Amino acid sequence: MRGLLKPVAISLGLGLSAAGVSAQMPVEFGVGAGLSIPTGTTNDGLKTGWNALALVRFKPASTPVAFQIDGSYNHLGFDGGGGKEKVVAGTANAVYEFATAAESRFHPYLIAGGGIYNIKSEPDFGTSLSDTKFGINLGAGFNFKSSGIGFFVEGRFHDVLVSGPDFHYVPITAGVRFGG
Repeated sequence: MRGLLKPVAISLGLGLSAAGVSAQMPVEFGVGAGLSIPTGTTNDGLKTGWNALALVRFKPASTPVAFQIDGSYNHLGFDGGGGKEKVVAGTANAVYEFATAAESRFHPYLIAGGGIYNIKSEPDFGTSLSDTKFGINLGAGFNFKSSGIGFFVEGRFHDVLVSGPDFHYVPITAGVRFGG
């Protein structure tokens, strides 16, 4: 859990340092949680777990493209018990929000980017192993805005670029955004 604090602190710190440009580029903060589903060969040894996410989004008023940095923590159990796999990630992403009617509260979006992923295997017995690698992510979601607070639901495919068998998973996250 301590590994999650660094990406979250960096994300929030960058967001707070951007307060001076918030008049020209609104800043949103958000938190979320949900399921993490291993896919591909990752699914062979891990079972569905959970995730937590903290984010800062910068969105210039004149464009449908925003920039988002986020920190996430994913907890996946070993198939058959005996330990867990923890993934702590910090990613930088471009977010494209589709144009909708001005009165609409529903706003679909696409998100894609890359970042740093730390994967830590913690068996119940034996030595823990940890590795930090680059990875990419791609996903889609929607925002529902009401009274200054936004709710979101998204799914993203994360591919951690490791040597050997693939390591990817899909977190499905629901959360809240505020600010902007």
